[in-house]
Amino acid sequence: MAKQKTAYVCVDCGSDHNKWQGQCQDCGAWNTLSELRLGPATSAKAAPVRQGYAGEVGGEVQMLANVSIEALPRRSTGFDEFDRVLGGGLVAGSAVLIGGHPGAGKSTLLLQVLCRLAAQCECLYVTGEESLPQIAMRAQRLNLSADTLKLCAETSLELILAQAVANKPAILVVDSIQVLHSEQVSSAPGSVSQVRECAAALTRFAKQSGTVLLMVGHVTKDGGLAGPKVLEHIIDCSIMLEGSSDSRYRTLRGSKNRFGAVNELGVFAMTELGLKEVKNPSAIFLNRGEVVSSGSTVMVVWEGTRPLLVEIQALVDSSGFGNPRRVAVGLEQNRLAMLLAVLHRHGGLQVGDQDVFVNVVGGVKVLETGSDLALLFAIVSSFRDRPLPEDLVVFGEVGLSGEIRPVPSGQERLQEARKHGFRRAIVPHGNAPRGALAGMEVVAVKTLAEALEAI
Repeated sequence: MAKQKTAYVCVDCGSDHNKWQGQCQDCGAWNTLSELRLGPATSAKAAPVRQGYAGEVGGEVQMLANVSIEALPRRSTGFDEFDRVLGGGLVAGSAVLIGGHPGAGKSTLLLQVLCRLAAQCECLYVTGEESLPQIAMRAQRLNLSADTLKLCAETSLELILAQAVANKPAILVVDSIQVLHSEQVSSAPGSVSQVRECAAALTRFAKQSGTVLLMVGHVTKDGGLAGPKVLEHIIDCSIMLEGSSDSRYRTLRGSKNRFGAVNELGVFAMTELGLKEVKNPSAIFLNRGEVVSSGSTVMVVWEGTRPLLVEIQALVDSSGFGNPRRVAVGLEQNRLAMLLAVLHRHGGLQVGDQDVFVNVVGGVKVLETGSDLALLFAIVSSFRDRPLPEDLVVFGEVGLSGEIRPVPSGQERLQEARKHGFRRAIVPHGNAPRGALAGMEVVAVKTLAEALEAI
């Protein structure tokens, strides 16, 4: 009998190692190597034809100019916010991975989508975590049409593929990839080898048959997708459904999309009838109190292909300890420390002995640098206890030498702010409009000192 080989794969970067060790040699992460059992070695004559993630390997070589280009038909999910994140809708033969914390609403969203699309095309919902009566009870609670949707409770990869070949669905949902197991792999469900092989087999089936594959994935305690890193390279689109348990709003963000723009943001509200899309996200994030308080600033961030108005709050208080605290929720904490140093050096404001807490209202995570100037304005407003005008909007990147750098899509940001009733804006000099904006005063600044004088 041929000896079974084993390898050790890093779950963070996907690199292979011959033996187990505490630290990955490629990415430097600790305790991330997981055992992967390989199949027995076979001779070259008996070896089957290998298949890649995109189908058969070994096709004919073609010139790039001779490759036929056809428009990829897209199928709407019934949710404009979901279609926005996907880049316009579902593409035939694509593999989409949806992750999120337990209770975020992944299964609810997919069940709503499939109940709407089942009347138009063949849909198959495969569940491995819930029973069929549980899904039926949820559909009844959400008042969904359950006449045309096909369900299957199965965790075996081979049986799922057999059902998919027999029913030929246009859309296949697998909930979730961590509970599937293949008979070809002798390891427990959820292990690196099982997740890797099951995802590869399902993706091959989707590419060859033109089926839209939607897979649900678990997340780790740090919020990242669980499983091997190669899983993110196999799929075409990776989406995270985020939202805290104390908030009724959910954000759907795409981190990878081969058929559209990345970092698109869709906003949903969790109701008794399931997830409802929010048409105007800026309105919910700008739900400010009636009393004007210090430490609050409105900024315009760019999410994917649209501007979004978000309120940022800061609280500066004297520290009772020798090491002042720096806490950032929704922002990068290392950038907060850097901006505080810039504020001291080029703004003349010393907050080294103060505790600084910053928060982005609504649970939105701001990843771009265009929020730097608004963050410093909120800190200065809280430190001096001077409220900023309610009709003021701010955006701009702050450099280490105190200069205010322009940000992309400055004109679109100003138009969005004016549409929501803001009458004054402080922007970088490079984003100053060529002509006057009706009903809005735009102050263009070049340095941090000029920006602080403007308020």
